[in-house]
Amino acid sequence: MKIPALFLALLTCVGVTAPAATAAPEPHPAAQRACDVPPALKLALDQLTGRHRLAGAAVEVTDPACGRWTYAGGRADLRTGRPMSAEDRLRIGSVTKTFTAATVLRLADAGRLSLDASVERYLPGLVQGNGYDGRRITVRQLLQHTSGLPDHSDSLATADIEWLRHHRFAPRELVERALKLPPPKGPWHYSTTNYILAGLVIESVTGRPAEREISRRIIKPLELRDTYWPRRSEHIRGRHSRSYFTAERNGTAVRVDGTEWNTSAGGTGGALISTPRDVNEFYAALLDGRLLSRHRLAEMLDTVPGDPERLGPDGRYGLGLITSPLSCGGHWTGHSGSTRAGHNTIAAVAPGGRQVTVVINESPATDASTTAFIAVVDTALCARTG
Repeated sequence: MKIPALFLALLTCVGVTAPAATAAPEPHPAAQRACDVPPALKLALDQLTGRHRLAGAAVEVTDPACGRWTYAGGRADLRTGRPMSAEDRLRIGSVTKTFTAATVLRLADAGRLSLDASVERYLPGLVQGNGYDGRRITVRQLLQHTSGLPDHSDSLATADIEWLRHHRFAPRELVERALKLPPPKGPWHYSTTNYILAGLVIESVTGRPAEREISRRIIKPLELRDTYWPRRSEHIRGRHSRSYFTAERNGTAVRVDGTEWNTSAGGTGGALISTPRDVNEFYAALLDGRLLSRHRLAEMLDTVPGDPERLGPDGRYGLGLITSPLSCGGHWTGHSGSTRAGHNTIAAVAPGGRQVTVVINESPATDASTTAFIAVVDTALCARTG
């Protein structure tokens, strides 16, 4: 089975076998309301920290009939042994893209920009050269990944890890890196550079840094108290899970702590820190129509076929939103996010309104562990509750 690459790292993962880990401790359910955590969901999450030996995993589900329930297993911190919790903060990677897209659409609702205007209109002269022309790329195409622009992340795939985790990138530096790369093939190409440019469009239109504007228009109104931009900091404030990835050192696969990391390479396409609860609240507000007009939300949900190697079979992409089939019928809507440092997140909403955000604090190092991580989403949205 071909593993969707979008659910791997924001940057290219180190493709080596994970080292053996100690057996995962018994997971612990958090407080529940009307329904019990489905046994199938417990089993699916337990397998991540047991059979697949990932450090920790947690899930929060909200259901119209059952309220909110969480479940977690493994360790948030391997050094201290602190259990994983769905209340912990973590880096949510490309889930950030939905926040950025929603802000662009809110500005369109306010008449501050046009989705069908060229990038050149808002960022004159920035996207030029090597066959790329900002006059022929629209804001909508940035959000939809149909701009034809490459991903600057590809230029960092072989960079020294220690340099990468401490280097501070400026958004325009990332765009310059991307424009030196050859053009991607096909009409749809997932590129974080698109969302770096979308952030620069926000800045151009509002006169304020994109991170500040996204906070003002999305994060603060929804009172997402655990969601914030790290800016220059390599640290995560407050209670958080540490993150781990596998690297090769002297020919041996070792587990590396990647918690302290400068995520400026992700920027407005991947730098946010949040919690499962905040992420669920954001997607609920977005899809309930609390953030956008009906017209703009419909535009956001208007999808095009994605690359099957990125989104899986029948995966589609809207404006900052992924849709993917469910085994119980219909499609989930949301986004995935992952970081080179090890945190991985998938947020998804089913047609009936059940939501899930599932997180792990170690990058999957095998196809089997990646498949198992993605499968938790389907289980959470399709399993029957008690």
